[in-house]
Amino acid sequence: MKAEFKGSYPSTKVLPKEDFPEFAFIGRSNVGKSSLINMLCNHKDLAKTSSKPGKTQHIVRFLVDNSWYLIDLPGYGYAKVSKASRAEFGELIQSYLLERTFMQCVFVLIDSRIPPQKIDLEFIEWLGVSGIPFAMVFTKTDKLKPKDLDSHLALYRETLLASWEELPTMFVSSAIDKKGKEEILSFISEVKTTFYKNFSE
Repeated sequence: MKAEFKGSYPSTKVLPKEDFPEFAFIGRSNVGKSSLINMLCNHKDLAKTSSKPGKTQHIVRFLVDNSWYLIDLPGYGYAKVSKASRAEFGELIQSYLLERTFMQCVFVLIDSRIPPQKIDLEFIEWLGVSGIPFAMVFTKTDKLKPKDLDSHLALYRETLLASWEELPTMFVSSAIDKKGKEEILSFISEVKTTFYKNFSE
C-alpha cells in the first residue's frame, strides 16, 4: 500500500478540489486514531502519535494508492487546548463533514475499554440527523479480555438501539495485533468501488 501525506489544512476553504473519494477518521482525543491510521497504511510514522491529547488541530489528508484519501480529523472532547480552539475544532469538523461531497464515510473511533460516553453518543446522533454515512471502530481491544470486550460491545449495541432502529457498521480493532485491518480496508474498497461506478454513470 502506498500512502503519502498531502497536506494539513486549517479550514475547508483552503482544501484542494475533490478528485478522489475521501474516508475520514475521528474520535475523542487520545482514542488511538494515529496508531490506527498507521496500522491501516502499513506506515510506522505516517500519522504522528502523541500522549498529549488534541495534537491534530487541522484537517490532514493522506493519498492512498492514488485512488482515495484518508482524512485525519481533529479529535473532539477533552484536549489540553483553549475553549476557543475546541470551538474551532467543532466548526472545522462540521464544515468538512457537511460540505465535502466526495466524503464517503466517517469512521468514529471508540475506546473499547470504557462504557458509552455522552459525547460519543451525541456526535453519533448528530451524524445520523445530518445524514452523514458513518461506521464505528472500537479501538485498543488488545487491552481487554475477550469476555470483557463482548460485554462492552453488547452494552454499546443496547445503548444505541434505545434510539436507533438499525445499528451502524461496527469494527473491532487493535493497532498492536492489527485486528480489524483487513475488515476496514475491505469495507473502504467496497464503498470506493461503488463510488467510482456511480461516478462513471
